[in-house]
Amino acid sequence: MAPANSPHSMRILVPPALSPLAIAGREPDAPVESLSGHTMGTSWSARLVAPPALGLSLPDIEAAIQYRLDEVIAQMSHWEEHSLLCRYNTAAPGSWHELPTPFRTVLKCARQIAEQTSGAFDPTIGALVDLWGFGPAPARSEPPAQTEIDAALASGGWQKLEFDISGRSILQPGGLRLDFSGIAKGFAVDHVADALQHLGLRHFLVEIGGELRGEGVKPDASPWWVAIERPAYFSRISSNTPGGLTETRVALYGLSIATSGDYRRWFESNGRHFSHTLDPRTGWPIDNGVISATVLHPSCMLADAWATALTVLGADAALAAADKHKIAAYLIRRTGDGVEELLSPALREMLD
Repeated sequence: MAPANSPHSMRILVPPALSPLAIAGREPDAPVESLSGHTMGTSWSARLVAPPALGLSLPDIEAAIQYRLDEVIAQMSHWEEHSLLCRYNTAAPGSWHELPTPFRTVLKCARQIAEQTSGAFDPTIGALVDLWGFGPAPARSEPPAQTEIDAALASGGWQKLEFDISGRSILQPGGLRLDFSGIAKGFAVDHVADALQHLGLRHFLVEIGGELRGEGVKPDASPWWVAIERPAYFSRISSNTPGGLTETRVALYGLSIATSGDYRRWFESNGRHFSHTLDPRTGWPIDNGVISATVLHPSCMLADAWATALTVLGADAALAAADKHKIAAYLIRRTGDGVEELLSPALREMLD
């Protein structure tokens, strides 16, 4: 591999240990099929190796994928007023709500990461997201008043999440508004992957809105290669430019990848950039110099949530958290003369 700052250099990342299951059942002559569609306000796609012996038709596979995607929307959408999430958000104080397994899985994972990051990730920021115009509420052209932000902060807080003794029902204490924007897409990728595995498929690449999970290999035994996302406005910066970016490719052998960034959705007011990524601890959009955070993890749900959390934490705290929790993370942050790439220890272990 060429040095990181040499012209045309490229990083190659592979899992530290490749399971024999990654190539189990590989059929060199099986075709690679492609499916795609729209969901959750974005697009989805799947590339899969479908051995003829399984007797699966593409319409049947697509139907199984669509069922899982529709299930996520029906339970977790912030935009569908009849979704379980929206019904919970508007439910009466003191009411209990039984949760289906997918919703419960996401909520418990989100609460765990909230605890591990001291609230840098928080699934109860629905009121804040709406207040800033980054949810279904109308978009804003200027920031809300501090008093409004304080009120939205007071209505949330992951510590208010209370399950019953069975762990299957959750209390609505009054005014608590959930938002799964930082985790649901990753879960949906895992949910689709689970559907494909239940059909007997072992070799595939699933993508939803830029979050991906790869299982197995292609028929020729090569991996599902993907490039780490780089902000479009830096695409013209070559790797030999001081503060430039090095192209990084990842072999998704039983691995997922998710990226969070301050460049995907925003508005400007009085010359200031307001990102859609909110800091649940302050109620304001992040302004910590982190442009993006990419996480590699076997679970796309965890990769998605950790990418959001690391973006909020800021570079130094993010690297410390990634080191503590063994998270493979790649960060881009602004510097005085350009940009800087930061790699966590777990990511460096994957360098080939």
